[in-house]
Formats: sequence, C-alpha cells, structure tokens
Amino acid sequence: MQILVDADAFPGVIVDILFRAVERVRVPLILVSNKHLKIPQSMYISSITVSTGFDVADNRIVAMVQQGDLVITADIPLADRVVEKGGYAIDPRGELYTEANIKQRLAMRNLLNELRNGGMITGGPSSFGRKDIQSFAYQLDRFLTKHCKG
Repeated sequence: MQILVDADAFPGVIVDILFRAVERVRVPLILVSNKHLKIPQSMYISSITVSTGFDVADNRIVAMVQQGDLVITADIPLADRVVEKGGYAIDPRGELYTEANIKQRLAMRNLLNELRNGGMITGGPSSFGRKDIQSFAYQLDRFLTKHCKG
C-alpha cells in the first residue's frame, strides 16, 4: 500500500499529520503537486512535481494508484476515479470515500455546483478548523490500523 496526496492547496497541518503517520506505520507517502514542495528527509516520504494544467496532478495520481492504495484529496471527481481503480480516498475533513458512498457524494457535489452556477446558492464549504483536523486524524488512524500490517 502507498498513500498519494493531491498536494496542491493542501492544508499544511494535515500534511504534518500524514508525515508522522507514515513514519509510524512505514508506508510510502507521495505528494503530487504542480509546484515544488518542501518535504522532510525520509525513506517513506517523496514528492512528484508535475506540469501545470487542468487535471495534470489528478491524472498522475490516477495513473499511479493501485488497488488498496489511499489517496488524500478534497477533489471528489478524483476520489471517484481512485475508487473505480480499487483505491480509497480521504478528504482533508476526514470523510472516507469508498465504493459504498462515492457515487452519492459525486452526485451531491454535481448538484451543488449546478445550484451555485445557477445562482440558487452561494458560497462553499465552511472554513477549515480544528474539528476538521481531528476528524481527518481519526479517519486516517482508523484506515491505517485496518489496512497496515504490523
């Protein structure tokens, strides 16, 4: 198993949680971004810089993901592509996406986009806070406990 991160515009506090977790469970972590990222020196942590452009990082992640891998992303269409390949995804707020729930979340996201585009609703998600950090850390720990041996 490996963990891939859609690292463009990703909350720094979440990255720190990931760094500590992969060192603890000894699972490879790869951050994919269209800009150079500063990462700690570790045999478990690496980064890939892709060119800028629509979905370039997403496409690289999908090309790399294998069955059982975990992707950390706030991008629901990317999470859907990952789940279709047999992977899992967790968003920075701690929601785990699986075959059981991703299509419903994708449909809700598309509906909300249509309502926003039509001016029926405005705004987006609430600001990222302490509760989100705790939820992410809890979900990540649950996932790693279930899926990592040793």
